[in-house]
Amino acid sequence: METQNRGLKSYLFGDKAFYKAVFAIVVPIIIQNLITSFVSLLDNVMVGQLGTAQMSGVAIANQLIFIFNICIFGGISGASIYGAQFYGSGDYEGMRAAMRFKLYICLGIFAVGCVAFLGFDTPLIQLFLAEGEDAALVAETLKAGEDYLRILMVGLLPFAVAQAYTATLREAGETMLPMLGGVAAVVTNTVLNYALIFGKLGLPEMGVRGAAVATVISRYVELALIVAVTHLRRKRYFYFVGLYRTMKVPLLLVKRIVIRGLPLLANESLWSVGLSFLTQLYSLRGLDVIAGINIASTVTNLFNTISFAMGNAVAIMVGQALGADEVERAKKTSGRLITFGTLVAAGMALLLCVVSPYIPLLYNTTERVRTLATQFMLILALNMPLQAFGHCCYFTLRSGGKTIMTFIFDCMSVWVLSVPVVYALVHYTDMSIQWIYTICQLLNIIKCVFGFWLVKKGVWIHNITLETKEA
Repeated sequence: METQNRGLKSYLFGDKAFYKAVFAIVVPIIIQNLITSFVSLLDNVMVGQLGTAQMSGVAIANQLIFIFNICIFGGISGASIYGAQFYGSGDYEGMRAAMRFKLYICLGIFAVGCVAFLGFDTPLIQLFLAEGEDAALVAETLKAGEDYLRILMVGLLPFAVAQAYTATLREAGETMLPMLGGVAAVVTNTVLNYALIFGKLGLPEMGVRGAAVATVISRYVELALIVAVTHLRRKRYFYFVGLYRTMKVPLLLVKRIVIRGLPLLANESLWSVGLSFLTQLYSLRGLDVIAGINIASTVTNLFNTISFAMGNAVAIMVGQALGADEVERAKKTSGRLITFGTLVAAGMALLLCVVSPYIPLLYNTTERVRTLATQFMLILALNMPLQAFGHCCYFTLRSGGKTIMTFIFDCMSVWVLSVPVVYALVHYTDMSIQWIYTICQLLNIIKCVFGFWLVKKGVWIHNITLETKEA
């Protein structure tokens, strides 16, 4: 029994050397995400000073941009699985080929995004505007969303390319440069937001359009910094040397990435559309609900930064262990990171509960919106440990290339569980939005049980770099 307990403890908790390696990877990511989330909160508050309609319009536009961003993440994820394992096996030409694939997929998703947003921006925003609302408020919200989205489109391509570079850097365990790029972007965004929204520092007062312009400029700043440093510091970032000598990607690798990457792209795309559809269902209970969810989700993202970083740690550390063909190290790394991420999320959830009544007071909005925001934050805090557990399970499954399994695990939980339940509750009951929101979050329990079973079963243990070598 004592031997079993020691084995379980070793699986769930690491030693000082393990956590030192974890912190070396996640601390820069946490800092980057923390600063980004904090600045997003500041941006949200600044836009919120313009009024509820403007804040709701920007929130709706950001739901559409969120789908694009997640599609980029899903599009490069298949190549990232190979990138991490190529690095672990010392195949740096393989890393460069995977990076080229990322650039191609980013260009493709960018083209699709442009067509969607240019041709269907107004009807897409109108999906979130419930009938029965004040006509003037609806018109003001629609205009704010259109103005914001049309300008923000200019920043889609630099965002996509920057994500391709960032993913490759992180696959090699390099998280400092992405952090610096993110810091440069958020500082630029914050200063320009203040100046362009309110007409400060000698710049024109542009309101919502100013917030969009600031975001676009910040994305170009981030891309310029990351690209310049990776290509100028050739010794440190040696795996980028020769990246553009050719833009060819070996056909076998393309085939392998597509086979594993398509389920990830489909998963992320459908998952993000599912979350936006849930928001659209919530919006049927009024624009106040959209404003409240916008405040709550923005604040909660700030408290989720560590949990999100743990997912990156799983992808990097487990992927590298599998690429080095060290199965036991991969198993222990996964178990320890899942445990650590869940415990940290529980602590952050308690902190969110404490501050939830006070942050909505920063917004220039109605008392009902503030009350809803506080209630939604408390509900999201309840869900944070579940979300962290599921997040780490997802990246464990993904690290071994089991992308069909991740599709079933992640995407289907939204479309098979959350969407039908929320749709039925919104359309066929008089249940309050608070209870509907709570039930939706608690459905994550089912997802976590399924994720635990998959991880424990070990279906994700697979060294995919051997496939290309053997072929």
